[in-house]
Amino acid sequence: MTEPQARRLEGKRVLLTGTAGGQGAAAQRLFAEHGARIAGCDIQPEAAARTAEELRAEGYDVTGSNVDLSDAAAAGEWVESSAARLGGIDVLYNNAAGFGFAPFAEMGLDLWRHVLHVELDIVFHTTQPAWRHLCDGGGVVINTASYSALRGIAPLGQAAHAAAKGGVVAMTKTLAAEGAAHGVRANAISPGFVSSPATDAAVDAEGRAWQLSKKLIQRPGTGADIAYLALYLASDESSWVTGQNFSIDGGATAGFR
Repeated sequence: MTEPQARRLEGKRVLLTGTAGGQGAAAQRLFAEHGARIAGCDIQPEAAARTAEELRAEGYDVTGSNVDLSDAAAAGEWVESSAARLGGIDVLYNNAAGFGFAPFAEMGLDLWRHVLHVELDIVFHTTQPAWRHLCDGGGVVINTASYSALRGIAPLGQAAHAAAKGGVVAMTKTLAAEGAAHGVRANAISPGFVSSPATDAAVDAEGRAWQLSKKLIQRPGTGADIAYLALYLASDESSWVTGQNFSIDGGATAGFR
């Protein structure tokens, strides 16, 4: 990423989940370059601390913590300690998520509940304790959903994933409605197939080829592609934007060529 000419998040206090790599690490760097002060976290031991240290070495105000967001108490403790360090919260970017896939005929209750827990519950685990801070002066919530919430995809075994991300979209709209009186904006981002360490490990070559074949722009997305949309939503430039779900999927939900 190139050094920005204007810092669009100057002084904003940002909590960002899933900063070990991929979309989260890309957003963390871009937000820092635009003047944000950031508390990041990830479940991978020492990984969030590593990406934060790389940015601190360049003079940015970034910290990274090892947090299991599926543990509500641990998530709440991270939110409160981060808010105390930063002096409040201006932006909460719920980027982190787990995953689990199986054809519906083979999906057991344990897998179903696991996916909803690590993709939907964790958004509640951070947003609920952050809510009072966000309402104090008006803040921004950005939730990561998926284009799987918008269309059925038979070959990928995504029933639980689609249900969880559909819940994220619906939750986002309600947060926007409840937050409006307090100046809080909430929006969701629904990426298509994005190349990252997590997705590259979870999707085999056949699944990757199938996903790319359904896009108008036939390449995988990148962390930077998503980060620039998140930058806009986190900034004051989007001050009249709330309750929306933004598909960023290479045209996969628009049609076929």
